Amino acid sequence: MVEGELPPAAPLMARRVFVTRPIPAAGTDLLAASGARVTVWSGRGDAPRADDLRAAIAATDVLLPLLTEELDADLLAAAPQLLGVANHAAGHDNIDLPAATELGIPVSNTPDVLTETTADLTWALLLGAGRRIVEADRFMRLGNYRLWGPQLLLGEDVSPGGDGRRKNLGIIGFGRIGEAVARRARGFDMNVLVHHPGGPERVMASGLAQPVDLATLLRESDFISLHVPLTSTTRHMIGADELRVMKPTAVLVNTSRGAVVDEAALVVALRSGQIAAAGLDVYEHEPAMTAGLAELPNTVLLPHVGSASRSTREAMAVIAATNALAMLRGEPAPHCINAAVYQGDAFARRVRRPDADARSHNP
Repeated sequence: MVEGELPPAAPLMARRVFVTRPIPAAGTDLLAASGARVTVWSGRGDAPRADDLRAAIAATDVLLPLLTEELDADLLAAAPQLLGVANHAAGHDNIDLPAATELGIPVSNTPDVLTETTADLTWALLLGAGRRIVEADRFMRLGNYRLWGPQLLLGEDVSPGGDGRRKNLGIIGFGRIGEAVARRARGFDMNVLVHHPGGPERVMASGLAQPVDLATLLRESDFISLHVPLTSTTRHMIGADELRVMKPTAVLVNTSRGAVVDEAALVVALRSGQIAAAGLDVYEHEPAMTAGLAELPNTVLLPHVGSASRSTREAMAVIAATNALAMLRGEPAPHCINAAVYQGDAFARRVRRPDADARSHNP
């Protein structure tokens, strides 16, 4: 064998993939067709606990988790044979990426495919909260509609509407999804203001929006949509001080990560009328909601369904499975997040473990 060359991988029929919860069959079928031994967690509909994950990860070659499964440094260190983690998500907040890299474990995600679907849902929340759609639906179902009147369930225009004023859509974060949301704003004749933590260059190059500082965006926007990753600098990016700056008619939409918003402060702002409404698909303490949020009529609350179209979820499963298959073969995963891991000694030692093939052949 040439120095530096990876050893031949064991036959895929001897390799194991553990899927932490059921995913669309398109993904598991692809894995099974390769000959890999696929195990899907079957724990009564619940997510596997830390002990369950620890036992599973110690007996598998590639782990295919969902965003809800927390993989910390201790858990990853307990699996010296692990060849990779193929996350079934666009994000990777659930994985200690520095620890995985140090341990020589490639980590992949499912980027790009959910951009348009999540942008669609962002607009569903924006329109739903602005025009009080859910509140109006509940009003009808409860039999409260007995007489039409000009004051019934008044909401906020997205288009120029009755006063003819172009509304301002403020987008915080201008990655793929933020840009897709901005493209859709053209159909509503909106002005688009963007605060992008990465700088104004991408915003200016798009020709879709005007880059502004955060204070200007909060002060001037009629609708505000969040599209930033959760980091130490974006945690509670929208808190009590920011909510006080917004217009009393403003609508806040969050399809990024729940902890970008101080949810307790949001409850106070919505209850007191500091802002008009909010549409949320993610939560600070997901799946739990902050006390008082569910009782507010001026909210639209969804259970993290930003990418929940059939075609998008199937595509995500296929991408995750494709990444997993590459990891099983000792090849670079197409959507590896920590690609530098392949150049490190820790990865080389991991794929050359002398007991790897023997362990794979013995259940």
